[in-house]
Amino acid sequence: MKNIFRPIKATLEDVISETSNIKTFVLRPKEEFSFRTGQFVELTIPGIGEAPFTPSSDPGNKEKIDITIMKAGRVTSLLHTSPKNISLGIRGPYGKGYPLEKFYGKDVFIVGGGVGLAPLRSLLFSLFAEIDKYHKVVLRYGARSPRDIVYKDQIPKWQQLKKVDIITTVDVGDAQWSGNVGLITTILKEPPVDLKKAVAIVCGPPIMMKFVTLKLLDLGFNPAEIFLSMEKNMSCGLGKCGHCRLGSFYICKDGPVFTYEQLKDVHDIWD
Repeated sequence: MKNIFRPIKATLEDVISETSNIKTFVLRPKEEFSFRTGQFVELTIPGIGEAPFTPSSDPGNKEKIDITIMKAGRVTSLLHTSPKNISLGIRGPYGKGYPLEKFYGKDVFIVGGGVGLAPLRSLLFSLFAEIDKYHKVVLRYGARSPRDIVYKDQIPKWQQLKKVDIITTVDVGDAQWSGNVGLITTILKEPPVDLKKAVAIVCGPPIMMKFVTLKLLDLGFNPAEIFLSMEKNMSCGLGKCGHCRLGSFYICKDGPVFTYEQLKDVHDIWD
């Protein structure tokens, strides 16, 4: 029987700087490892500690796993100074991912903010791999400034794919920025989707997710068709510590992907 508490060893093969405080860590697990898009893993620094992260790589790639991490605390700060080729640990995957089969034949409207594009990158790879099963994939992404945009080199390539529509915005532009300037809600006014056959997916900072969700409801999206990636407050990954309890739910076991219909009556879900 698999020991759910034991991380498998993984070699840190590469570290890619995305922004001044966000890096993508490319790991090669020593054992077979797979996940569904939207699930998360516990990444371990042996002898130091661990933290939960949602992979940002293509679930179809069974040999490597990418995890895009913002420098924010003790474990993430140590990761950001780690050299290549060290041994780390991965345990999981945990939680419930995106129900892709429910998106078949629909417009998939994705809204991301900041490092929230990391879990969505995994979702995008899954959608791109079977693009003919979906009517359209629409991505609206916002960052604080042009230099805070993650995957800068990849977004233009995604924009060239068939049935894919992408617009980005920044809170504050610079001399080189020619795109939209404004909060993410400024590019959500008229989504090019059929609301009768569309799902919405939101991932980003809690305050951004709150106002995007309110905007989507105002536009006419059904609460049962709004999928939220509620990754905050997770710790053990196994529903043992209770740190991620949200109403009657444990984010790590019942999520991290929820519909707004599931959460709309829970008090202070954005805190």
